[in-house]
Amino acid sequence: MHLLIRLFAVIPFLLLLKACAMPPDPGYESQQPYYPLPEELTAGDIFHLPTGYQVTHDAVIDHARRAQVVYVGEIHDNLSAHHLQVDILKSLTATNPGKVTVAMEMFTPSQQSVLDRWSAGELSEKEFLKQVDWYATWGVDFDLYRDLLLTCRDQGIKILAVNAERPVREALSRTPIEELPDQLRQRLPEMNFSDPHYHAMVTAFAAGHPMGQFESDGFLRVQTLWDETMAANLADYLLSQGEDHQVMVVAGNNHIQYGFGIPRRLFRRLPVSYLLIGTTETAVSAHSDPDRVMNINSPEHPLLPYHFLYITDYEPLPRSGVRLGVVITSDSESGVLIEKVLPGSVAAQEGFQPGDRLLSLDQEPLEDTFDLIHALRQKQIGSTAALLLLREQKEITVMIEFTAENQQHE
Repeated sequence: MHLLIRLFAVIPFLLLLKACAMPPDPGYESQQPYYPLPEELTAGDIFHLPTGYQVTHDAVIDHARRAQVVYVGEIHDNLSAHHLQVDILKSLTATNPGKVTVAMEMFTPSQQSVLDRWSAGELSEKEFLKQVDWYATWGVDFDLYRDLLLTCRDQGIKILAVNAERPVREALSRTPIEELPDQLRQRLPEMNFSDPHYHAMVTAFAAGHPMGQFESDGFLRVQTLWDETMAANLADYLLSQGEDHQVMVVAGNNHIQYGFGIPRRLFRRLPVSYLLIGTTETAVSAHSDPDRVMNINSPEHPLLPYHFLYITDYEPLPRSGVRLGVVITSDSESGVLIEKVLPGSVAAQEGFQPGDRLLSLDQEPLEDTFDLIHALRQKQIGSTAALLLLREQKEITVMIEFTAENQQHE
């Protein structure tokens, strides 16, 4: 499939680290029909991959309106992908008001009640982030998802949590299914490990991950669990809705492209109409930050990755928030305990010490680590803060100014 591979020549043998997206091997030859794309791809271009034709965004939306499930893949850390999700959601709800749900990889069913309260407008952003434990359960910068989630809250759009719960994921990563305790095994969806293309993709990802090679069998089990769980939860939800109800699925490209992650597993359970929409980056963007890419010996797939592909530049988030330069923990006592002070940080310059307990910031009590992280994210370079700390049973107020110089230690 030589000419189709030009589409992905922008990132040969590379996987965007936070993207969950892998390009096909440039040496791959397919027996499937293909159509050539331009030698050079430009940000803003959109292609219908089954025909090779360049199309408009309106044409994509026209197709999306006719599908019951619209998958919109993302490169997690690229703001361009998130802008696209918001735009597609607004277009769907404009023509199908009250009958569109957003299903998100980022949440699990145990968080559903919080998501429902958010969509009902009952929670502030801080309350929402704290109750879903955003920084611990997903970890990708919330600013990337803010516009999408605010759109859901402002329009009362239901957000469906579809991913597997952490205890099940962790258990399956260590233990084969047949060795799991009965109570955990009963929580598993139907698991299909027979797809050779999916197996090859997961194996390649595990081997090339920069944080060290994964135990491949455990990694395959967990990735299969993620996709089967999301497919099962989507099927259950769609069965509870009318045929005119649409779901826009938001997940990493790797769970969507080629269709063998979530889409094929959902179709096995419930053969509804669907559309695959993905993004890839221009050559300049893909190589602009070496920390975003890793070497992958990509497997061969005799499939087209998406119905529609958007070409984007990498759009990073503007830097927001400041760093204090401490390692912190919460315990049964009030405040936040400092375990370590990082050399060269503003905390080190101000004389903070391990064992100090931070009680408040700008007179707002710090009940746990989330409170401190969230408060610091609201600050910018040039901001000041009054920190009340407890040291050896004495309360001390420290005034801090966050400057460009004392933020350079990170």
